[in-house]
Amino acid sequence: MKKNILIYYSKIRRQLWFRPLLFCLFSVAGALVAHQVDGLGLSDLVPDIETESIEGLLDTISASMLVISIFAVGSMLSAFSTASSNATPRSFKIVVTDDVSQNALSVFIGAFIFSIVATIALDNGYYGKAGRFVLFLFTLFLFTIVILTFLRWVDRISRLGRLEHTIDQVEAVAAKSLSEYIKHPYLKALPAIGEPIASTAITSNCVGYVQHINMAGLQSLAKDNDLKIRLNCLPGKFVHENFTIAYVASVKQIDLDKIAQKINYAIRVGHTRLFEDDPRFGIIALTEIASRALSPGINDPGTAIQIIGSQERLLFLWNQESKDHKTEKTQYDCIEVPTISMNDFFDDAFRPIARDGANNIEVMLRLQKAFTSLETINNADIKLSAIQHSKEAFSRAKGALESQKDLLILEAECSFNR
Repeated sequence: MKKNILIYYSKIRRQLWFRPLLFCLFSVAGALVAHQVDGLGLSDLVPDIETESIEGLLDTISASMLVISIFAVGSMLSAFSTASSNATPRSFKIVVTDDVSQNALSVFIGAFIFSIVATIALDNGYYGKAGRFVLFLFTLFLFTIVILTFLRWVDRISRLGRLEHTIDQVEAVAAKSLSEYIKHPYLKALPAIGEPIASTAITSNCVGYVQHINMAGLQSLAKDNDLKIRLNCLPGKFVHENFTIAYVASVKQIDLDKIAQKINYAIRVGHTRLFEDDPRFGIIALTEIASRALSPGINDPGTAIQIIGSQERLLFLWNQESKDHKTEKTQYDCIEVPTISMNDFFDDAFRPIARDGANNIEVMLRLQKAFTSLETINNADIKLSAIQHSKEAFSRAKGALESQKDLLILEAECSFNR
């Protein structure tokens, strides 16, 4: 239950309206709390602030914050549109959750609400001497926060939606998800090895992408019913109503329909893929940016070369893990989980670039250099995938490059020739 609450909270807090709503509530509370100071006997210790002085500040805030808020929303929508059109529509989910922009919009709207509430309270004589002084301090503090937030937001909005900044954001999200997968490739459960024996297939009851798997819920279900559960899907997998999402085995009689319903409830399926639990989605989003850059209408090989560097950094996360030599701690011993083949990661990261950039010598050279560097990672699967994709990329280039000299230069860089 606690895990589900955290998941729903994480989903809600990424909504654009969540932070402005919280800040508005805090602003109203701040305007009303100032009145409570009047009952503490501080009137003789604080200076007497004229109501007109406070109202002047509040009028300035109320007159400007609504305009700035509208301007902020317009600028953010423009940045979101730019990110979707110049990079990939999948990057919209990342750009829209930009913390600086959401915080700025929250501060602007919250300041406007604060000024309105405080002005009404002042006009009705709600504050005494101490209350006016505290309200004056609150107003000055808020005014300072607004100015600093605006300066920071102007710097961010000048980069938000720009292609290079969007690439950095997607790479950061992909690195976070991939790092978590590398630490726990089996989701803290047992690896699924071989074919399931003496088990019953559980099919999905909906169509869409697996977004999250409640491992704690499945473990509790397995223990309560003396089950062994083998998952047949991971976050990012597209399932349909005839797709087997899990196999269950039990030594006693079970209510299969009830078990199937609970397993389907634990495996959340939605219409789109999410970056958080899906280690391949961030890599795919980066590759889509490279493919768009290599399209004839855009013809931007520099962006594709930058994406190759991003993919190389992401795959080198395995290098750090091999240095740490950490083994996954099994927490869910009643569940078996499949793994993602390294070849799938390489296909996601490099195959579209090798296909779309096959006729560009600069892109193909950078690609072969990436494969050569990835071979140095102390991981047998990465070495094999790097050599295989190096051969495939060279084969594509061999059929697309017109210059024999370029082909000879490329062949000398290929990792399978070293």
